[in-house]
Amino acid sequence: MLNPRLSLAVDGGQIALPSEGRIAVFAPTQGADLSALPKDRCVIIQSFKPDHDAFAQAGYDCVTEANGELSSGEFSASVVFLTRAKVQARALIAQAASFGGLVIVDGQKTDGAESFLKECKKRSDIQGKISKAHGKLFWFQGGDYADWVSPGPKDIGEGFVTAPGVFSADGIDPASAALAAALPVKLGKNVADLGAGWGYLSQSILQRDGVETLYLIEAEKAALDCAKQNITDPRAEFHWADATLWAPRAKMDTVVMNPPFHTGRAAEPELGRKFIAAAAAMLAPAGHLWLVANRHLPYETTLEGLFAKVTEMAGDNRFKVLRAERPSRPRR
Repeated sequence: MLNPRLSLAVDGGQIALPSEGRIAVFAPTQGADLSALPKDRCVIIQSFKPDHDAFAQAGYDCVTEANGELSSGEFSASVVFLTRAKVQARALIAQAASFGGLVIVDGQKTDGAESFLKECKKRSDIQGKISKAHGKLFWFQGGDYADWVSPGPKDIGEGFVTAPGVFSADGIDPASAALAAALPVKLGKNVADLGAGWGYLSQSILQRDGVETLYLIEAEKAALDCAKQNITDPRAEFHWADATLWAPRAKMDTVVMNPPFHTGRAAEPELGRKFIAAAAAMLAPAGHLWLVANRHLPYETTLEGLFAKVTEMAGDNRFKVLRAERPSRPRR
């Protein structure tokens, strides 16, 4: 279970939750301590598939965004868990404040919790705060946050749009660009882009000869929504799914990926290893995996255990582009 700040504040009587009305809980991650909140009144607002599914399986009412009927004034309180992207976190606070009820903000120091507290003090009367476990929780009601409202999709040029909080929201990721440049002319009929993001690599894949179906697998719905705007080719299929669990209806000729390697702020190569294992399981016997990774990430051992041949095809002191051929022991 993650930090106990919310439970300490509620159970200790510092925060008095409204006795009625629903409670919007923005962007909690798996393990977040929500034990102080009445489950039957909570609506989890989470667009990242693994976290969304974890709360749904725990019995919470879950949605991917708070709009339409959910913004009609039914919430008497909101809890905002700060995200890493400042623009996105501001937008969540603005949306919570727009409901008109109590707003509780929780975040680690590394998420900029102290900075957000200072900024919110300029707009609202802060009713209380707690500092514990390398982070901060504070709460308020009222205030004008209109300038923090989400700006919506952003045009970054070259025919692409992105959204706040998605990976590489400000432009094309240089590692993905290196992988796109290294891809061969032919990739086969069935291709999967694992962790497709807002679609840059997928657009490059669709320019290759012979591709009949491209599966875009992305866990962040905001990124996948951007990909749907960026790619209108009818050969593209969009799947909001955890790439480490997704199973295709047919074996893939090629899997392409720039796998994520962060579960928080620290590098976690295990996530990339799970992507590699998923790719091996979905590839045809003669299939290929193309991936790009930061130079320091130790993926070769995993690749060599799951594929007959592994070759570095391109790279520099920052990145390496690897091709793995013929999955030898595909498994999850």
